[in-house]
Amino acid sequence: MDYKKTNAPTNTVTRDIMDLCDETGNIYESVVIIGKRANQISLDIKNELSKKLQEFASVSDNLDEVFENREQIEISRFYEKLPKPSLIATQEFVEGKVYFRNPLKEKETIE
Repeated sequence: MDYKKTNAPTNTVTRDIMDLCDETGNIYESVVIIGKRANQISLDIKNELSKKLQEFASVSDNLDEVFENREQIEISRFYEKLPKPSLIATQEFVEGKVYFRNPLKEKETIE
C-alpha cells in the first residue's frame, strides 16, 4: 500500500471508543487489530526507507569522512513527516480497509 497517499492525520486525533468497537464488538480486540496492523506498516516503511538509503551507503568505513548527501537528507525528512504507523492503522481500521478474522469466533460458529 502507498502510505504516502493516506488520508490519516499527522497529529493525534481523539476518537470515539464506541466507533472503534463497532466491527468487533470488543474495544480490546479492535486495539489488538490496530496494533498488529501498525507493526506491519512500520516494518514496510522501515524496509522501504532502508532500501532507499542503501543507494547512498559508502563502501569505505572511514569515520573521518562523513559525507552528507542532500538527497539522503530529503528522503529522511520526507519519511519523518509521514503520519505515525498507529495513526495510519487506525484510519484504515475506521475506513474498513483492514482484513481481520478471529479463529476462536469462527470455531464457535462451526460447533
